[in-house]
Amino acid sequence: MELWTLTHSNPHHAFAVAKRAEARGWHGMLVVDSQNLAADSYVALTLAATGTDRIGLGTGVTNSVTRHPAVTASAAMAVQMVSGGRMVLGIGRGDSALAHLGRSPARFLGFASYVEVLQKYLRGEAVAFDEFPVPDSMAAPVADLKLADHPTESRIRWAKGELPKVPVEVAATGPKVIAMAGRLADRVMFTLGAVPERIQWGMSVAREARISAGLDPATLCFGAYVNLVCHMDVAVARALVRGGLTTFARFSVMHGDVSGPASENDRDVFQQLHDGYDMKAHTRADSNQATLLTDDFIDRFAIAGPPEHCNTRLEELHSLGLDKIVISGPTAGVDRFDARTAMALVDDAVVPQFN
Repeated sequence: MELWTLTHSNPHHAFAVAKRAEARGWHGMLVVDSQNLAADSYVALTLAATGTDRIGLGTGVTNSVTRHPAVTASAAMAVQMVSGGRMVLGIGRGDSALAHLGRSPARFLGFASYVEVLQKYLRGEAVAFDEFPVPDSMAAPVADLKLADHPTESRIRWAKGELPKVPVEVAATGPKVIAMAGRLADRVMFTLGAVPERIQWGMSVAREARISAGLDPATLCFGAYVNLVCHMDVAVARALVRGGLTTFARFSVMHGDVSGPASENDRDVFQQLHDGYDMKAHTRADSNQATLLTDDFIDRFAIAGPPEHCNTRLEELHSLGLDKIVISGPTAGVDRFDARTAMALVDDAVVPQFN
């Protein structure tokens, strides 16, 4: 099972994190794509590619609203070229990137259409203009110019196909997105917490959808985003993981209804998180929403504690059939010394167990 780290997309920060991650044995690094809160993700990944030789690089995650799928595909393929084939394209319905444009996550049907068209571009296939049209209110059809000739379809023409196709990993929480990812993605990346029964539920939904589409379920890969902090003091570990967990747990109750199996106590926490989430304090451990998470909820939905505990929980997830874990560690609003201690402990005592 591969372990990837998740960080923000300031280019110089991403460059440094990537070099450290490669030196310490991580399998890859993902950067967020939230244009109002962080620098451009593809610039960060390109710079990271120039300073590394081995680790995977990717978005964690981009969305289907802020870029046309041809633009997203071209950017991902450019990083694939610079990195020598190490790019992965993580995509979801969007959260903070859209909130800071005054919008909520992408509507499901549009998101599914985007992923389908994105895969065509990445495979080098032609895309009909009406498969993902640019609204007439933004630009009139090129045919209206009455040129001697003009493109009649859309295709990424500059890529020559020397490198493997960029894999698409769909971040998924609810049953509709999980099923869509099961049909269209190269890997389903669950955002269901580190709870085995919830992961098993998600895998079942994805496999059923892949079979219904006439595809071999054995060709589908599974991974998960997991909030993990390694510290000898469990109370400190919980404090460090709270901020990031508020963000990922909220995905399970984004529109008010809880996705996946959940106890009544969990549903109460989810509902409080839904009602109390402040996007202006997104991911912060010192936010009001972070206080809404109970210790019991943290202990099950996140992984927080000494190395032996973290490794045991990760092995449990591996045994379910996950081949990739993206770790979100300490976030803003925590004690920096404690955060550095925790990050070093993951490097020293967790990552080596999965190499």
